[in-house]
Amino acid sequence: MPRFPGGLDMQRLMKEAQKIQAEIKRVEEELANTEVEGTAGGGMVKATVSCGLEVRAIEIAPEVVDPDDIEMLQDLIVAAVNAAIANARQVSEQEMAKVTGGLNMPFKW
Repeated sequence: MPRFPGGLDMQRLMKEAQKIQAEIKRVEEELANTEVEGTAGGGMVKATVSCGLEVRAIEIAPEVVDPDDIEMLQDLIVAAVNAAIANARQVSEQEMAKVTGGLNMPFKW
């Protein structure tokens, strides 16, 4: 086994990197199935998004539907989806930090 200055064992280092890589892949797959919610209008519009950033559901309370104010409903939907995406990113970052020990390692969303 080649050793580098300071006793660094490259083979051991590579094995550890492969373990971390496998764990990141496992967490990414788990996150793709984890759902979070975002709401707007005091809960009148709710968006459900996976931590893989896939919109899974939109729920709209009947009382928020006003044919004379479609723009408000559109704004509420956008706000709910954006809130859900922000929540998904936060959950993803927290779960990845558990694997990477807080290192800022890139992973796909």
